[in-house]
Amino acid sequence: MTLIVTDLSVARGGIPVLEGVSFALEPGRALILRGPNGIGKTTLLRTVAGLQPPLKGRIAGAEDQIAYAAHSDGLKPTLTVAENLTFWASVFGRSGIEQALDSFDLQSLRDRHAGALSAGQKRRLGLSRMLVTDRPVWIMDEPTVSLDANSVAMFAAAIRRHLEQGGSALIATHIDLGLEAEVLDTGPHKAKPPEIDDFDGGFL
Repeated sequence: MTLIVTDLSVARGGIPVLEGVSFALEPGRALILRGPNGIGKTTLLRTVAGLQPPLKGRIAGAEDQIAYAAHSDGLKPTLTVAENLTFWASVFGRSGIEQALDSFDLQSLRDRHAGALSAGQKRRLGLSRMLVTDRPVWIMDEPTVSLDANSVAMFAAAIRRHLEQGGSALIATHIDLGLEAEVLDTGPHKAKPPEIDDFDGGFL
């Protein structure tokens, strides 16, 4: 299943931030988004994931096949690690969580409440949710925040397995994950600032 983005323009708070973005993300491939903070990478990911409408352009080929991991870990602090994963698996009509626990070294923490985890452990648990979705297209926003070097390697290994199994991944990150991946530089797609068409507009 190929995710196809054509001539996409996106806005944050009603202000255009990126324009003219086009790419095709094929099964077994990863695409890395690069660009300075604030340029609109998160807005682009949210739009591609279907969480907000685009200003212009088309997104096709992956309807109802996308799993999205945002900055927030999205955990329920009063549930255990295993209960969090079981909850998310049930949301996507799945049941197995053992692979997710193994892939992110969470077996020893399975009965610990999420609220009692360290920042890095919470991040690993948040990322492990992707494995219980059974969705082929993963969209991830700065997934390595709070992760140490070992955990980054663990995450990269999970991505490689996902790609080997025919999945795909669109990832915004500033670090090198050691993946064979194409890179999309968002810099050239920065939207032009809105023009002020009259004097009064400068005070609005």
